[in-house]
Formats: sequence, C-alpha cells, structure tokens
Amino acid sequence: MQALQDLDYIVFFFYFILVSGYGYWIYQRKRSGVESTKDFFLAEGSLTWWAIGASLIASNISAEQFIGMSGNGFSMGLGISTYEWMAAATLIIVAVFFMPIYLKNKIYTMPQFLSTRYNPTVSLIMAVFWLALYILVNLTSILYLGALAVSGISGLDFQFCMIALAAFAIIITIGGMKVIGYTDVIQVFFLVIGGLATTYLAVNLVSATDGMEGITAGFKLMRENHDDHFHMIFPKSSPFYMQLPGLTVLLGGMWIVNLNYWGCNQYITQRALGADLKTARNGILFAAFLKLLMPVIVVLPGIAAYALYSKGMFQKEMLGDDGVINPDMAYPVLLNLLPAGLKGLSFAALTAAVVASLAGKANSISTIFTLDIFKNYIGKDASEKTLVRIGRIVVVVSMILAIVVSPYMGIDKKGGFQFIQEMTGLLSPGIFAAFIMGFFWKRTNSAGALFAIVGGFLIALAMHNNFFPFADWTQVPFLDRMGIVFLICVVVMVILGLVMPDEKKGLAIDSSMFIPHRSFIVGAVIVIGMITFLYAYFW
Repeated sequence: MQALQDLDYIVFFFYFILVSGYGYWIYQRKRSGVESTKDFFLAEGSLTWWAIGASLIASNISAEQFIGMSGNGFSMGLGISTYEWMAAATLIIVAVFFMPIYLKNKIYTMPQFLSTRYNPTVSLIMAVFWLALYILVNLTSILYLGALAVSGISGLDFQFCMIALAAFAIIITIGGMKVIGYTDVIQVFFLVIGGLATTYLAVNLVSATDGMEGITAGFKLMRENHDDHFHMIFPKSSPFYMQLPGLTVLLGGMWIVNLNYWGCNQYITQRALGADLKTARNGILFAAFLKLLMPVIVVLPGIAAYALYSKGMFQKEMLGDDGVINPDMAYPVLLNLLPAGLKGLSFAALTAAVVASLAGKANSISTIFTLDIFKNYIGKDASEKTLVRIGRIVVVVSMILAIVVSPYMGIDKKGGFQFIQEMTGLLSPGIFAAFIMGFFWKRTNSAGALFAIVGGFLIALAMHNNFFPFADWTQVPFLDRMGIVFLICVVVMVILGLVMPDEKKGLAIDSSMFIPHRSFIVGAVIVIGMITFLYAYFW
C-alpha cells in the first residue's frame, strides 16, 4: 500500500481537529451545573432529530461494513445489502411500535425494561450478557478491524493505530451522549462524502478500463459483465445460500437480526431514549433514509473491485498471507488508487466510522454497568456526580480490556462481519422473544423470559457447535437456525404464561401512541416504496 501523502494528512488532521473542537464546544455549551446521569448517558432533551438519525448511523457503520461488506460485495455481490435495506424497514417498525413503549414507561436502559416488565434477576442476567457481548464481541471487533484497516492504509504500526483509535473514542465518549450525538453528525458527513468519493472513482475506473467515461457507463458495464453480482435473493444452488438463505432475508431470521439490533439494543436505542416521541421518530426515520444509501458506500465499491480484478487489475494485492484471494482486501486496495487528498478524505471517513462506533459502544457499556449494576447493587446511595464519574471510568476500562483481548478472539480468522453476526446471533433470538412477548402479551412471565434469554442462548450454542445427535445443524443456514430458536422460545414462553400464575406486570400502553404523525407516515411510505422497488428490480 502507498503511504499517505502530505495532503492526505492535512485533510485527516482537519477532520480530527474539527470533530475534537466541535465536541469540546458542545460540551461547554450544553453543560449546566452538576451533570446528571440522564444528561451524561442520554443527553435528555438535547439531541435534535437530525443528530439522533446521524448518531444511529455513525454508531452502526464501522470497519466491519467498510471492509467486511465491501469484501462481501466482491465475493457475493449486492445480496449482502439486505442487511442495510431490511434495516431501513426495521427502523420504521421500531419507530412506530417500540419507541412509544419505551418512552411511555420511562425506560432509559434495556435491562431497566426487563426489570420493569419481569424482575431484577432477569435484568441482572441480561445486563451481564450484554456487557460481555459488547466488550468481548462488538468493541473488540470494531477496534481490531478498525486498527487493521487504518494500519494497512496509513502504514502506521497496528498496535499504535489500535491505541490511537481507542484514545480518540475515549475523548469523545467522556463528554457524554450529547457530545457523541452532535459529533456523530460530523462523523456521518465525512463517512458519506468520503465513502461516495471512493465509490465514484471506483465505478468510474471500471468504465475507463473499457475506454468509456462516467459512473453511468461503469455501472452499466458492471451489470452487463457481472450480472451474478446484482441479485438480492439467492437460490439453494448458490454458494452463498448458507449465508443468505433465499426468502429468509424477507420472511425469516433476518427480521430477528434487525429487530433485535435496532429495537432491543442499548447501543442503538440509547440515542432516542432521551427525546420526545416525535423527535425520536423523526430521527429514526432519517436514519432509515441514510440506511438506503449505505450499500452505495460499502457494497458497490466491492463489486467495482471485482469488475476491475476480473480485468486483471491488482491480482497480487487481493491475495492474503496464505496466497488465497482475500475479499476483505477489496476496499483497502481501492483506497490505494485514490489521488492525494481524496485518499485522506476516505481515510477520514473510515476513521470516523470506527471512532463513532467505538464511542457509542463504550457509552452503552458505561450506561448499563453504571445504572443497572453499580447503582442497583453496589452504590445504591451514590450521588449523581459519583455515578457520572463511575461512567467515565468504565469507558476507559472497557476500552483497555478490548485492546488487551481483541488479538485472542479469532476475529481475523472468521472475518469481522461474520464474527459479529455469529456471536450476537447466539443471543438475538432469545432476547428478541423476551422483548416482543413482554411488549404485547400481558401473561408473559419472568420464568418465560428467563428461559428465552438463558435457554435460547444454550439451544443456539448447541446448534452452533452441532451438539444435537439427531440433526446436522451445520447444514442449516445460520439465519434459519435463529428463526427456529426464536419459535422454540416463543412456544415455551406461551406455555409457561398459560400454566403459571399471572404476574400482572404489563406495561403502560395507549393505543393512540402507536399512531405516528402525518409527515412520518409520508416518509415511511417513501422508504418502504424504495425498498420494494430495489428488491423487485434486483431480485
């Protein structure tokens, strides 16, 4: 890889100073007296709809998308975009049905929901699960992949890049959610502009190799020469069916992945829990529109790289250490083709994605530990000032833990995107069952929730490791296994709810709160219409 040039460093440092300076200004401007936990963890009442939407996307898009999804674009094509476009549809559902319940019942953390709806035991178990998942899976993979990408592009030492990314994220995170939310707007700006610049030049290069000019010609050539890379639904004969099993992406396990991630995940919901319902819904709708754009930024470059590779370009650069083609090299290779200045912009976009995700994840870890464990079980009489201080300490400690353990998690062997999907998928079916049944069926009890969370995890783990002697679960697509575990959890929860005494712990629900305002409905219809068109056109 070519090292960054002076102009690239100037662009990158402009980004760094802009984000840091703006974050400090926001912190000073929004600070008023002693910081409260709601102010630090939720930025209560401080985030606008556009800040909420931008923060949702900045926290979601990271190195596993830029590197991993571009790699999937290289190997399987547009089909991997289902994670982005189905997420846009999911965000509409979360805004209409999930957020009103959280806000009506004054829910500020996901373990708090479980405590309110079930009991403290269910809440504590889930809080521990979430902390382990966020630190050992999400934080480590984001940090590891981010450092790998930044090191590969800049030529800087891998360990230095890991520490520098963690330090940058800590600077943003210790300012609290209001600093994260507003700096994420700048992060998303760099992410989108830098990402689009990379896509434009990559697709334009495809047309140039055939003596043509322009991205329209490049896209047309890609469609004509590599039609197999422009299908959203894979048949059973496809080598990628095990990853994206046909209609399951529309009617099955993909819904569990997305509804759990976007609706039952502290890391995500935290952005909207400090706002009023209309602001929260508008922010989530804005995020849905941005989600529709993401495949252009993180998938299309991979397809362009495949088209260029097919013409004989960067044959050696795409090889891994074992001499086999490594699709995850697609995005770094493309960045190497960018001119000075633009490479710095794309480098800043990648860094912005990594840092924003690290900051959001660290803040969620801090929130769960401080409010759901420390406040309830260790420092019951702790002052607001003490709780905020504990929150900041947890941010630093969690980041250090991630730096220490990330090299031992096997992230490099599985690939970051697959690693995260597999590990979170062990918990997702049970968690989602506990939430969705707790939302809408009053007889759902604590025993059922406990079975879903713990039992669902154990069943998923047994399937993952093929412990059941009567079936070879390794031959069942991962998303289908998730659907099966979810159905088992729901059936057991229904049985336990019917045979055990009613705990009478339903939530405060008013049917009118599920009716969104008119402008939201118009926006939601446009989003759903665009998704329908995209799936029909690229079926």
